[in-house]
Amino acid sequence: MDLGVIENHEADTAAEPQAFLTFTLGSEEYGIDILKVQEIRGYDSVTRIANAPEFIKGVVNLRGIIVPIVDLRLKFDLGSAEYNEFTVVIVLNLRDRVVGIVVDGVSDVISLPREKIQRAPDLGSTVDTEHLLGLGTLDDRMLILMDIEHLMNSPDMGLVETA
Repeated sequence: MDLGVIENHEADTAAEPQAFLTFTLGSEEYGIDILKVQEIRGYDSVTRIANAPEFIKGVVNLRGIIVPIVDLRLKFDLGSAEYNEFTVVIVLNLRDRVVGIVVDGVSDVISLPREKIQRAPDLGSTVDTEHLLGLGTLDDRMLILMDIEHLMNSPDMGLVETA
């Protein structure tokens, strides 16, 4: 019986809505925790780093901080990336690291109650489900909710030193 009390208490704290910044990659809409977002900028030229994976476009100097720029379209193999006036960089503040991600466009900030977030099915997709918080539904929209900090700190990104 005590477990039920603990589960109910956890459910109460998890019931608060969570805010997500939504953005598009190709034809899909994604969401990331708004608290991880430092700023949104237009896409500018980057300084390419030799021998970096293709999805790491390079680095930019953002007010004295060298910020690696990752193109999520290339990382998720969503076809060729075209850079236009809608292409933006979402600058993320992840623990003690600042990283930029290139996306096709930013939509809006939404608040999702916990009951609108479902566990992501394991479909063997190009986005490894271990980097997903789940799938969110809002009216007729389906959002892929990413654990952006987990993704950016994963060893295959090459952004964090491994011990």
